[in-house]
Amino acid sequence: MVLAGKVFVVREHMELATIASKLRDYRREEVYEEGDKTLKLITEVVGIVPRTNAIKAVFSYDQVIRVPQRGELVPIVRTFEAPFWFTEFGDKVLLTVLEKKFRANYIANSLSEILFIAPGAIAEARISPETLREFHEKNPENTRVIFFDDVDIPNVEKLSLYGEELRNTSLYNEYLSRGKIWYIVFTSRTRGYVVGLTRNAVVVVFSDVDEEAFYDYVYEEIFPLIE
Repeated sequence: MVLAGKVFVVREHMELATIASKLRDYRREEVYEEGDKTLKLITEVVGIVPRTNAIKAVFSYDQVIRVPQRGELVPIVRTFEAPFWFTEFGDKVLLTVLEKKFRANYIANSLSEILFIAPGAIAEARISPETLREFHEKNPENTRVIFFDDVDIPNVEKLSLYGEELRNTSLYNEYLSRGKIWYIVFTSRTRGYVVGLTRNAVVVVFSDVDEEAFYDYVYEEIFPLIE
């Protein structure tokens, strides 16, 4: 099963024990009304588990979606659940959310509001173009796709290399001179997973892994790349 996640940086220092205390038993209820429908929306943090230098939990939240019913779109409640980890890594506290980019961003902002009263205290993690380039060049034979952004060619936003084109050193160097590496798909040297990685630390593991293996991989190979 393909798993996607995103890594964030906690900009305001807070000990893991304090984070766990603030998140434990967090629950918020809201009432949504539409026509004659009244729906209860619940947001909560559940299942907090301590790990070595980390805590794991699940962020659960309700959203209103509309389903067709006898010619009408009827509002119902759908619950989304996403595992997340706060991790002490070197001098940083990193948040990893196991969810696609847009929902991961929503969860990071929500956790920021719970912990720090305002959004923005938890920010996107960054991998520099130079670091991503060095990461690729240590393992070039296992890279499958490269996208370049910040391209200086008018009306061209991105350049890409796939498959056999990656072996064309002159083309690779030309693209590097015109833009910066934004996204790569590669086979991990340490675990053999096929992985997609962007400079803002969106991670997609295309291999069949469970959530614990996903986190362990991110800890081992992606965390060291983050600025």
